[in-house]
Amino acid sequence: MDANPPYAPRIEDYALIGDCTTAALVSRQGSIDWLCWPRFDSPACFAALLDTPRSGRWRIAPADQATRVTRRYRPGTLILETEFETDEGAAQLIDFMPMKAGSSSIVRIVRG
Repeated sequence: MDANPPYAPRIEDYALIGDCTTAALVSRQGSIDWLCWPRFDSPACFAALLDTPRSGRWRIAPADQATRVTRRYRPGTLILETEFETDEGAAQLIDFMPMKAGSSSIVRIVRG
């Protein structure tokens, strides 16, 4: 796998996850490219949205090139489900930020 694949997502290719304290933008490629942590007004810890992957991102994606990517939110939530299909099979990535007082966290679940 290329450590630095061509990378230029369009803004409409991002989905939002958040917990009312902070939020992250998740690309169709399975990377969090924007996150200010632990609050909206904190410095960005992932900023690839504004520059290149060198500016920081957290990527979870298949090792093989995805032939199809579909995404949806679970109804009534900001729980994002991304499905990757490759020539070898399929995997699902579930991203969300639980609502809890006092601290923020990101949950990323991989299935398949």
